[in-house]
Amino acid sequence: MEQSAMRIGTIDIDRPIILAPMEDVTDRAFRQLCKQHGADIVYTEFISAEALRRGVEKSIRKITVADHERPVAVQIFGNTVESMVEAAAIAETYEPDYLDINFGCPVKKVAGRGAGAALLKEPEKLSEIASAVVNAVSLPVTAKTRIGWDHDSINITDTVRRLEDAGIRAVAVHGRTRSDMYKGRADWGRIAEAKQACSIPVIANGDVWLPEDAVAMFERTGADGIMIGRGSIGNPFIFEQAKSLVKEGVRLSAPSYRQRIQAAVDHLRLSLEYKGEKYGVLEMRRHYSTYLKGLPGVSKVRNLLVREPDPAVIVELLREFEAACEALDREGLLKEGGENLNDHSPRLILNY
Repeated sequence: MEQSAMRIGTIDIDRPIILAPMEDVTDRAFRQLCKQHGADIVYTEFISAEALRRGVEKSIRKITVADHERPVAVQIFGNTVESMVEAAAIAETYEPDYLDINFGCPVKKVAGRGAGAALLKEPEKLSEIASAVVNAVSLPVTAKTRIGWDHDSINITDTVRRLEDAGIRAVAVHGRTRSDMYKGRADWGRIAEAKQACSIPVIANGDVWLPEDAVAMFERTGADGIMIGRGSIGNPFIFEQAKSLVKEGVRLSAPSYRQRIQAAVDHLRLSLEYKGEKYGVLEMRRHYSTYLKGLPGVSKVRNLLVREPDPAVIVELLREFEAACEALDREGLLKEGGENLNDHSPRLILNY
């Protein structure tokens, strides 16, 4: 299938590779890192409409965007027209490039309260919320959804038509149902059906782990863009790799251990800049294992990193680990991506 450039408002990008919204992941630090590594568009974490209306500090922090992130979208979720309209108006004042409505989150704290994917069971209400938000703001409004609530109620073609009729400018489709959560394989065939069912841009989402997956997703879905979520955690390099393969047919080398450790250091520094030392250190702890996955001694290194409160010491530990990997590399003992020498701590590795 041949794709044309994807247009949302003034944004016009050929086959964009997009960072998906992820709670506790796509904060300002991670968005900036992904932009530096080639993400065409980035999304904020999803933000509760009710929390935004109440001015909750964490929600205000989530919604704050910077010019170097652009194009950037703010995503909101809620289960009433009133709350979503008010939240959309607040979000607009923070000047994102567009707003996105979350009609796909499967987690209990969202769907269990009638928002996110739960609205797939109430298509009239979904349409009403989408239309009201579109009419409440001057920014373009998009939506992100799933193929259905469960496999007995797959309704993605009806959903995308409703969203288009409501004035939604583009829709991202995750190829799983709510009941799937994140298990099994995303159904790219259903995304292709969604693309055929509407005339607005469709962004395909689900199971892009490698650059080759990005190529295959474009080919099999006919989507206008693709969105990468879990495949980018600890691997912001996937955006430049996917873009190179999709747009130039050039396969870039996998990031080296040096590049991966440097990305962890950069991520920590950005986290400290935006959140301060206490939260910058705490919230970074979830990321070390993904940046260092497959390297020797990673479990013991991670245990040191997640217990250390001093960011200067964390950077020192990461640099020690890099030196240890270099020593193993010189001896031909480093095999990235596999289980090798995991019984060695970083300081023991330095003895090589």
